[in-house]
Amino acid sequence: MNKDNSFLDSPDKVLYDIFLKWLNEETIKKISFDLEEPKRMLNHRLECLKIFHEIKKPDFWPDISSIDFDNLVYYAKPKKWFTWAADSRDKVPQNIKNIFQRLNIPEAEQQFLAWVGGQFDSSVVYHKLKEKRQKSWIIFDDISVAIREHPDLVKKYFMKLVPSTDHQFSALHGAVWSWWTFVYIPEWIQITDPLQAYFRMNTYEWWQFEHTLIVLEDSTSCSYIEWCSAPKYDKRSLHAGCVEIFVGKNSSMRYTSVENWSLNTFNLNTKRALVEKNSHMERIGWNLGSWATMLYPCSILKWDNSTSDNLSLVVASANQHQDVWTKVIHIWKNTSSNTISKSISKSGWVNTYRGLVQIQKTAENAVASTRCDALLLDEISVSDTIPSIKIKTDNATVSHEATAGKIDENQLFYLMSRWLSEEKAMTMIVNGFISSITKELPLEYAWELNHLIQLEMENSIG
Repeated sequence: MNKDNSFLDSPDKVLYDIFLKWLNEETIKKISFDLEEPKRMLNHRLECLKIFHEIKKPDFWPDISSIDFDNLVYYAKPKKWFTWAADSRDKVPQNIKNIFQRLNIPEAEQQFLAWVGGQFDSSVVYHKLKEKRQKSWIIFDDISVAIREHPDLVKKYFMKLVPSTDHQFSALHGAVWSWWTFVYIPEWIQITDPLQAYFRMNTYEWWQFEHTLIVLEDSTSCSYIEWCSAPKYDKRSLHAGCVEIFVGKNSSMRYTSVENWSLNTFNLNTKRALVEKNSHMERIGWNLGSWATMLYPCSILKWDNSTSDNLSLVVASANQHQDVWTKVIHIWKNTSSNTISKSISKSGWVNTYRGLVQIQKTAENAVASTRCDALLLDEISVSDTIPSIKIKTDNATVSHEATAGKIDENQLFYLMSRWLSEEKAMTMIVNGFISSITKELPLEYAWELNHLIQLEMENSIG
């Protein structure tokens, strides 16, 4: 096994016990053994590996030919002092605390009295659950641990919404996934505090395959925030995560993700929610960085009066291609969905929005609204909107609106006449463009995202 860790940067240098390269059965078996999984999970992984080798990738994906499948780290386990999940901040290594603090994660937990989970590479390093929530039978744990401690519950939902046959990388995910989050909210429990989770991809030539599984029983509510990042290395890495959310009857779920990847990262993320009767699913997503993003969130409105809101912001800068496909499937009566997509393109690169609204024959009185707004910061950047609307009933209301434009010269002139530099004036206009999304975030996250936008705007003039 490769134990050369010279590529790890300070201050996040971590010594690893296990590096698993090469995509074969031996690697799969080692991952399963190390995570102490039941035999059925090992069998599932091996079947997914077989499907991965047989299935073809979609034709519309960005070019990923530069990925070397045989020279990637599929599983990395830090030294023993680092591998278990701490139950208090005092037990978390200082270099990890420093990263959490740079993201305001501990402060957020103190202010909202919520809980936080953290994952570095293939190991969870921190989980915190308030005692009063434990008494309510809420589960917020590593999914690898939940497979052992709650096997029947996890088995009922795991990769049922995103099966291994969905596409090539869902099969790969099913084969080599490791760790991340399992959330289970029992019936009648209402959570007002946001759950928070952060993971960092820390090695180069590395793939991150975390799995998020969230289950809300009937008459519940929950808010969950994920923050993802990766440092910059000069070789290709890939994040291929999976998120499955089950929203029970009369329930409400808000899922927020902030993804800020280095420019060497391929980011492929499949996210899907199943929404039951009289329930609401809200998804807020920010995507910055990465060489290529392939993000495919979907809401399935399964029963009467189920609803969804999808708010997203995507930024494509130099050497980036952002490909985002929001899907909403209306199955039953009186369902409604609202999708708002905002994109910013600069330095001659590409944003692609693919929207699918599918209304089944049984979805009478369905209402679906889609709005795509693109802001181009120069003359050479590209924004594509590719909508697909499939209606199988005569009784539905569907609207689609798309706009694309540049910075308003009159607004720019006005702000510069008030002694703002051109760069600061453009940043202010961009922040106004995305304000409908940032206002939906907790204050500390909105502040951080506005700061990231400011960094993106640097050197955008000329």
